[in-house]
Amino acid sequence: MTRFDNRTVLISAGADGLGLSMAERFSREGAAAVVLDRSAEAIGTAKARPEAKGIRFEQVDLMDDVALAATVSRLEADGLRLDTLVNNAGGSLHTPRPFLEERDEDWDRVMGLNVTAAVRLTRLVLPHMMEKGFGRIVNLGSKAGRYGSLFTGANYVAAKGAVQSMTLQLAQEFGPHGITCNAVCPGAILTPRVEGLLAQRMTPEEREAALQAIPMRRNGRVEDVAATVAFLASEEAGFITGQLIDVNGGQGMCS
Repeated sequence: MTRFDNRTVLISAGADGLGLSMAERFSREGAAAVVLDRSAEAIGTAKARPEAKGIRFEQVDLMDDVALAATVSRLEADGLRLDTLVNNAGGSLHTPRPFLEERDEDWDRVMGLNVTAAVRLTRLVLPHMMEKGFGRIVNLGSKAGRYGSLFTGANYVAAKGAVQSMTLQLAQEFGPHGITCNAVCPGAILTPRVEGLLAQRMTPEEREAALQAIPMRRNGRVEDVAATVAFLASEEAGFITGQLIDVNGGQGMCS
């Protein structure tokens, strides 16, 4: 499949886990995939994967607004068409789950990575999309931001809720420019980070009970999310915008 020929997909925090799965999926389907990540170690490991051949990796701290702007300018100068953005960066950063144990610093860090990084990167890329009259923005929300969470804290839930609400506003504001904006809201996808978090915060019995509460009776895989993101970025999804797409096996549903 080459449905992303002549497309450039920019993915934040994409050197491992969900982000790398997305980058490899887009690359297989013909896109010029560009990954931003602050971890030199993760980038080195990703580059060694045969599946990552052809993906461009840029080491940059997403919280460094000057460095981030310089990186996007360099990509543009290299002739890359920035027409697709996946705001994948996020996480609870191992901050406390109980609300009364979360400090201001815990809120600032989680809001910064999940919300501020997405705002800055989107602000940098949107002018390129508007100039071309075409764009796809896919934000990574979360089941936690839709329905609350038993193992992440209020700071993460609020951050993902903000990302999801921002998605709706961007869809309204930039739809007239040919740009769609949607959010993918995964449930518990078994990346190494999530495995560690579940082991920390849930007993084996609680994990089994949570699994049995999922109608599909399994946890999610990175491929489940990558496939949904790729669809929303495709031409086929050109009339879908402002939507929050749950990828959680039916664990959370709404009409």
